[in-house]
Amino acid sequence: MRRALAALVGLAALALSGAQEAPSGVRLDVVVAESPAARLSDYGLFQDAGARSPSPRVTPYELTTPLFSDYAVKHRYIFTPDGKSAAYQADGPLEFPVGSVLVKTFAFAPDLRQPTVGERYVETRLLIRKADGWTALAYVWNADQTEAVLKRTGGRLDVSFIDPSGVPQAISYLVPNQNQCKTCHSADGELVPIGPKARNLNRDLDYGDRTQNQLAAWRRLGHLSGGPHPAEAPRMAAWDDMSEPLEARARAYLDVNCAHCHSPAGMASTSGLYLGVDERRPVHLGVGKSPVAAGRGSGGLAVSIAPGRPDRSIMVYRMASTDPGIMMPELGRALPHKEGTTLVADYIASLQPAASP
Repeated sequence: MRRALAALVGLAALALSGAQEAPSGVRLDVVVAESPAARLSDYGLFQDAGARSPSPRVTPYELTTPLFSDYAVKHRYIFTPDGKSAAYQADGPLEFPVGSVLVKTFAFAPDLRQPTVGERYVETRLLIRKADGWTALAYVWNADQTEAVLKRTGGRLDVSFIDPSGVPQAISYLVPNQNQCKTCHSADGELVPIGPKARNLNRDLDYGDRTQNQLAAWRRLGHLSGGPHPAEAPRMAAWDDMSEPLEARARAYLDVNCAHCHSPAGMASTSGLYLGVDERRPVHLGVGKSPVAAGRGSGGLAVSIAPGRPDRSIMVYRMASTDPGIMMPELGRALPHKEGTTLVADYIASLQPAASP
């Protein structure tokens, strides 16, 4: 009740500001409106039609370990209303104020070995913090790359590219509908962000005029309040940084790609498989754990993780699959992530099998 009241007070303050274009260039009246805008440009988040130049107070950010989405390049931005900031949280997503917008654009280049050459935007997703909670919206880009329009019902787009290992790919790219957004972004039945957690933001980023830790930069720019110095804040391992421990990299990968569903608050809570980076109970991590519901998704294998035996582990089997009835994650990808699957397989291979009685 207190949280809802605070949100309503915040919305009232925004309304009293005049329901007009804010000094930042972002139209707060459009952001907090009950109905979503028909076009991405209506929000004023960017200064150009192609959404390459963010408006003032719209700040780029990157995640230490991001969600895999068919090798798509992702451009992320954060907006918080002037004078308002997200509250630091050591665990879980930051507590964003009403009027905040999280922007994520999915893009592909013809050859992802050169991701900036010929890059084309496919879809821009917005998470908007309104008085009654978060709203997820998908905007699909036109052929001229001059506008993205709302696609509430989702859809499929044909996308072709050469992946980072040099293999040609042709996929049916999923633009999620609003129910599919809720599937992944659900925590105890409420829509919430996944990526912007303190531990996953605790990294340096080049801002053009300086390179700075993102948590420190967000405080400097007014996006974040509270919390310790970045050196004392939790930090996620980078899944592809070979200088970091294998277990830390694999656990970070599973946290970002799987734990939004596989957690006590997620859509897969009844599975008993909890893959958050803070989970320490071996059985909930899948070690020696039999599936709750057997079926072809198990591939005839007995446990989620068989220590020392990735070839006998359901987790690896499902990560490597593209069968809709088997693959995990079941949404957000058409391709298996070869590098991610290899990482998890290497981690399982490193685990010591239980000693025989």
